Amino acid sequence: MNTEQHRLGSGFGARSTTDDVLHGIDLSGKLAIVTGGHSGLGLETTRALAGAGARVVVPARRRAAAQEAVDGIDGVEVDDLDLADLGSVRSFAERFLASERDVDLLINNAGIMACPETRVGAGLEAQFATNHLGHYALANRLWPALARGGARVVSVSSNGHQLSGIRWDDVQFERGYDKWQAYGQAKTANALFAVQLDALGRDSGVRAFSLHPGVILTSLGRHVPREEMIAAGWIDENGNPMDPTIKTPAQGAATHVWAATSPHLAGRGGVYCEDCDIAERTTGDAVLTSGVRDWATDPEEAARLWALSAQLTGVDAFSTTT
Repeated sequence: MNTEQHRLGSGFGARSTTDDVLHGIDLSGKLAIVTGGHSGLGLETTRALAGAGARVVVPARRRAAAQEAVDGIDGVEVDDLDLADLGSVRSFAERFLASERDVDLLINNAGIMACPETRVGAGLEAQFATNHLGHYALANRLWPALARGGARVVSVSSNGHQLSGIRWDDVQFERGYDKWQAYGQAKTANALFAVQLDALGRDSGVRAFSLHPGVILTSLGRHVPREEMIAAGWIDENGNPMDPTIKTPAQGAATHVWAATSPHLAGRGGVYCEDCDIAERTTGDAVLTSGVRDWATDPEEAARLWALSAQLTGVDAFSTTT
């Protein structure tokens, strides 16, 4: 296990905002790619990074909608990318590499949550395919640009990872689908991806992190029925937030940009973060609590998932045989 998985005392917390954590940080000359950077936490991340001087590339499935959303933010460009389509991932990466630019920050933010059973590609479960495999393939396809830039790669996980580790006996839910178990597995995969990418990439100066942004009411919850949100205590019958821990988008995206830019993390990597700090480990039976489960930071699980991901996507930047 990563012995660095302990709080640093960063000076920030759950109510810190993107502007707070970027105060005094100059990103002029840096290039960031933010998947899903046109809505919710992604849009706030784009706004904050661009405001600190970065050039931000926002690849999106609905390019016209993305362009409309980021209009007025200087230093942002939009491109096409559907993470559920590995051909689309390859095409975006090829276009970007042809520009011969380096990547300083890759923030794997886009995702889906608790959707009805959906199959993409060759029968892949959609949450695992979109949230994990698409981002896995993207990072591997972009590896030359990441390595040249000595990039930080930020993988947006969730405390939802506590709902499920990797279901090695039925990763694709072929023996019965549960939308929350599928979401939990995908979020565990996001964390394990960061563990293994950091292990493989650190000698090239690439470091990777995962994080839980907190509870934020965004379009990510579009597949969750209103009645389910009320029963969970997220909102009242009038749609007003009820959970006192719910964050604003600027607070939710703060850990994104903290992990991507904080000098506190220099020389570190492979850790899971929350509330603008490294998270502590959590044990016991409670779920959706603070902290990270061992199954989401286990290097053997991470290596095993990387091998499966390489098999399913046909790409591995670190293999001499693919």
